[in-house]
Amino acid sequence: MKKTLRLIGCIGLTLAVGGISGAFTVDGVKGWYRTLNKPFFNPPDYLFGPVWTLLYALMGVSLFFILGLPPTPQRKRAIMLFATQLILNFFWSIIFFSLHAPGWALVEIAALWGCILYMIISFSRLRRVAGALQWPYLAWVSFAALLNAAIFYLN
Repeated sequence: MKKTLRLIGCIGLTLAVGGISGAFTVDGVKGWYRTLNKPFFNPPDYLFGPVWTLLYALMGVSLFFILGLPPTPQRKRAIMLFATQLILNFFWSIIFFSLHAPGWALVEIAALWGCILYMIISFSRLRRVAGALQWPYLAWVSFAALLNAAIFYLN
């Protein structure tokens, strides 16, 4: 029962961060974002919600595996990296959609990308499956960075 509650808490945490970030950005998505020139590879708006929901759930499961390990300095570092990337993830949406600053968002997403990669390496050293669950997230953030760069260039 304790493990089940931990798993629910981990997934709930990541989904909550995504939901709160989304609440801050909804006006920008429905207004400002629609006025921007976008590249040909810009996905339809309806795709973002399901993709992010899945990615946040995978993040939560990954964190669950790490939290289930005995406390060590490596585990502590991995958890700190997770927290850092989650904070960066939260603020990217606000910088891009609420502040209407794609240039600054591009700088921020580069930091997010590096933090995710470092987290994957750290997680993988502790529990391979925990790191593996983060690869789709890094792939999507890579795509988001490319999309961010293209929007910055086109506008």
